[in-house]
Amino acid sequence: MIRTWSEGSADVHMPEEILVDLGASIDRHPWWKARSKLTIALLDQLEIRPPARLLDAGCGWGTTLAALEAAGYRAAGMDISRRMLERLDRPDRELFVADLTRELPGEIDPFDAVLALDVIEHIDDDRGALTQLARLVRPGGVLIVSVPALPDFFSEFDAIQGHRRRYLPETLRAAFDDGPLQIKRIFWWGQWMVPLLGRRRAKKQGKEGDSAAETYRRYLELPPWPGPRVMQLAFALEQKRALDGKLRTGTSLFAVARRPV
Repeated sequence: MIRTWSEGSADVHMPEEILVDLGASIDRHPWWKARSKLTIALLDQLEIRPPARLLDAGCGWGTTLAALEAAGYRAAGMDISRRMLERLDRPDRELFVADLTRELPGEIDPFDAVLALDVIEHIDDDRGALTQLARLVRPGGVLIVSVPALPDFFSEFDAIQGHRRRYLPETLRAAFDDGPLQIKRIFWWGQWMVPLLGRRRAKKQGKEGDSAAETYRRYLELPPWPGPRVMQLAFALEQKRALDGKLRTGTSLFAVARRPV
């Protein structure tokens, strides 16, 4: 069932055609699968376990939402794109249309944890978006945010999908300043991918006349076998070190913030 909290234009934040057209490419990509596994392991580390009630804010293709459901969580999805939510809709799912640049309704049943995975970098006012997300977290609950890291690596790939910025730990922490949430920790993820990201930055994939979805699909192309399996193993081997805060760089940053009781 889809309910509406607030409405806006999805294309302002990310070309909607990318969401609508590329679901199959996302479903088989090791990066999204690894991010879902890392997130569920992080929730367990934070002792937020099934059947906790969670919100996947900016659920997009529904990869994390499906993983949360499979793990036993009572998971709801939220996105600005109604077209995408219609593809995810089914009788046993709770879905919400919402634009984080607009006010949310006054009465919302808050969640034990809210996930905003690769969301706030699409929004001009990331501090305002975090304030809105905080309203969805129950007192004592947690907000988990992930963002693309390393501003020097901003590339065509970022621009084509509507990224406003990439982050460093200090700029991600600053986005929470003076807000209602208390930062508990920030950690890197994807250290093994940093050299690959540097090479990708120097090689543009867009061609004249291409749509945003076509360019994005080129960036998602996987190497021949056993390349995808090697990627899965690299993410798996790195996961514990990421969660323990032992990585010194990465292509992404995660932040864990708690709403005071």
